[in-house]
Amino acid sequence: MEQPWIHKAKTDSLLIIGPSFFVLAVVLVFQDYITSIEDNYSFYTWLFLIVFIDVAHVYATLFKTYFVKEEFLKDKKRLILLPVICFVTGMVLFSFGSLIFWSFLAYIAVFHFIRQQYGFMRLYARNEVKTKTSVWIDNLAIYASTIYPMLFWFFSPERKFNWFVENEFFRFESEVILEILFWAYIAILSLYVIRTIIVSVKTKFFNIPKNSIILGTVLSWYFGIVYFNDDLIFTLLNVVSHGIPYMALVYFKEIDGKGGKEIGVLTYLKRYNGVLIYIGILVVIAFSEEFLWEFFVWNENIAVSTNFDFSGWQFLLVPLLSVPQFTHYILDGFIWKTKK
Repeated sequence: MEQPWIHKAKTDSLLIIGPSFFVLAVVLVFQDYITSIEDNYSFYTWLFLIVFIDVAHVYATLFKTYFVKEEFLKDKKRLILLPVICFVTGMVLFSFGSLIFWSFLAYIAVFHFIRQQYGFMRLYARNEVKTKTSVWIDNLAIYASTIYPMLFWFFSPERKFNWFVENEFFRFESEVILEILFWAYIAILSLYVIRTIIVSVKTKFFNIPKNSIILGTVLSWYFGIVYFNDDLIFTLLNVVSHGIPYMALVYFKEIDGKGGKEIGVLTYLKRYNGVLIYIGILVVIAFSEEFLWEFFVWNENIAVSTNFDFSGWQFLLVPLLSVPQFTHYILDGFIWKTKK
């Protein structure tokens, strides 16, 4: 049986599976330097991690939806209504306070991040002979890899990082709950490892990409949230391990993997250094969005002077600027589903 790569062994290893391992290696080698930095975010750190990866990956969804005429027409109603619903929902939430808005968005984001790892695991398991037990154990392993670190965050002493803003998650310190969760986590991962060894020996086949994506998820989420208590390390492991694989998946599946008739005008990205154009488009859109955030809301990383005070308009500006992000979180749960 051939290994079930999404694209090719080299590209999958480098851009989908590899980021988790690469970033963790960098963190472990340079951890003393990283943790010694008082101000973890320079302008260039913010630009590379937040703008060029985190925000940019949101807009990769465009290349599977709004930028593809066939896909847009096929799901026209959802693609038009969902951003409107997200905007209205955002305004309603913000009317109860900015913390309510950001907390809601944070929980949706966490769910989205967890489901992406589940999706990659399922893609790499697509050729396996499945039973109810095998699917159940695989699901248990990938969800334990992501949910345990989040529950640790909720029930442990205060962490030095946030998803969006301070106090966004429900928190309740409990050593007893943490102990129970830890041993449940170990038991689930042990069950997965034992079953994988037995099945691999029996079938004489070891699914490299599926097991690598699960291992990478375990390591990046555990070290990013549980082991280290550092804002920059959390962001590195969280953003890079999520954003780069997603952008790569969209390019491999929706541009490189499809013919001209299927992707229409995007066929030009298959020529003329298409990867560079694809990345360039994402970076330009992402920077444009972040510039608007800085100008209207944050004013932290890009200093823009204006005589107008936008503070009274936050109830409108924040939900509006969040629409691409919010839409991406929800839409991503639909566009990758297939009957196959």
